[in-house]
Amino acid sequence: MRLQKALKNAGLWKSDPRLAESTAVINRYIAIAREKGLNEVLLSEAEFMECIRANIVLIKRAFTGDFIIPEFGPFCAQIDDIYWKCRTNADGKVADYIPQLSKYSPDYWGVSLCTVDGQRHSIGDVDVPFTMQSSGKPLNYALAISELGEDYVHQYVGHEPSGESFNFIKLSQANQPHNPMINAGAIVTASLLRRGKSLAERFDYILNQYKRMNGGDFLGFNNSIFLSEKESANRNYALGYYMQENKCFPEGTSLDETMNLYFQLCSVEYNVNSGAVMAATLANGGYCPITDEEVFSAISARNTLSLMHSCGMYDYSGGFAFKVGLPAKSAVSGVILLVIPNVMGICLWSPPLERMGNSVRGVQFCKELVNKFNFHHYDNLKHTASIKQDPRLRHSDAQGSRVVSLLFGAYNGDLTALRRMSLAGQDMSVADYDGRSALHLAASEGHLECVEFLVDKCRVPLIQKDRWGHTPYDDAVKFKQTDVQLYLERFTREIA
Repeated sequence: MRLQKALKNAGLWKSDPRLAESTAVINRYIAIAREKGLNEVLLSEAEFMECIRANIVLIKRAFTGDFIIPEFGPFCAQIDDIYWKCRTNADGKVADYIPQLSKYSPDYWGVSLCTVDGQRHSIGDVDVPFTMQSSGKPLNYALAISELGEDYVHQYVGHEPSGESFNFIKLSQANQPHNPMINAGAIVTASLLRRGKSLAERFDYILNQYKRMNGGDFLGFNNSIFLSEKESANRNYALGYYMQENKCFPEGTSLDETMNLYFQLCSVEYNVNSGAVMAATLANGGYCPITDEEVFSAISARNTLSLMHSCGMYDYSGGFAFKVGLPAKSAVSGVILLVIPNVMGICLWSPPLERMGNSVRGVQFCKELVNKFNFHHYDNLKHTASIKQDPRLRHSDAQGSRVVSLLFGAYNGDLTALRRMSLAGQDMSVADYDGRSALHLAASEGHLECVEFLVDKCRVPLIQKDRWGHTPYDDAVKFKQTDVQLYLERFTREIA
């Protein structure tokens, strides 16, 4: 149906839980049409209203472009261009320190995004399951903060970059793991979740929270990875015993149970599509965008993003923060969860890793993304480089705003504003819907300095006509602006 196609073009998938009622009605009409041997479903006005009534607010927003990315189709086309550019990158090596991880093909490459309004797009190997590994660390930390509060959690784990590798055996001066994004901090965080419950109950609780984060999308468990994790866990057990000796865990913590829970959480499977929704839940302040359900508190999301920004990319965290400027968390399975706060979450998956343990294609994608769009945390939204785009704005709205500012400055004789616009690279000859340019208005109002600047410095066309066929010279004559009229006559003779 064209209705479903229009919704998809706006970024809403048929599987979106918020469209469940409308989807059920649409499917009923599709089934009726097929029973009649029809390929096209034609609806009356009443039937169409029946299809959209239950979800009319969301559907209306989709049709009017009232989402965070209003021109979603062109934006996705550019995302696809970046995807294909990165696909040719054959650098890196698939992780093999856990034997089961080495079985992933180096050719896998998938990208999926979900905005805070639930707009979704994906390309590549987005349905292939892989394990969370370290990408679950920020999610567990967010759950811990939401469940126990930041004061309690940070009695046991810090929030500073360690300056060491992710599995280095070292504690901070406060005798804590440096942060929850390294193995030591993640093990302590796991020990805090649902204390007092059985291991099975704790795992079920966290898995259920993950499902709430991804809106009920795909989630699984890889038992072979779990067993492989345990078999190659000498370093993690050394960390655990070292922290137990230094009393880093709450009193009464079972180290064996904590380590089992930690390995289980590393072995949870998801795919690129479900990972994007989880990242978007972080971007959306703890609310899942496709269910509108609050999974964890806004404070949890804020704290988690802060730590992802400073500590989320292993030993490359500082370089990533400098070049990409966005919160992210990588894992040795080849996944990167990238968060653009208040805009979208992106999940990138490609198994080949660079020497610091981050996906080669994933890191390249992130760099290409912020080179094309002004998503870097410190990009200036007002004075950003002209080569960057802001997909949060409609192209027509941005252009209209520039035209209005230019014409308003010309009408009021604000030469300083015109100079600033010219220096910023604005086209000084643009016109409104009536074809009236800045030169028309400056000439009509008799602002000679502005007319001289537009003609002499900006080289705007003198014979540009509005919808009534009038040139700026005609306006100067009509409104008896003698100085402007004489200047335009002289300048026209000089050109001739």
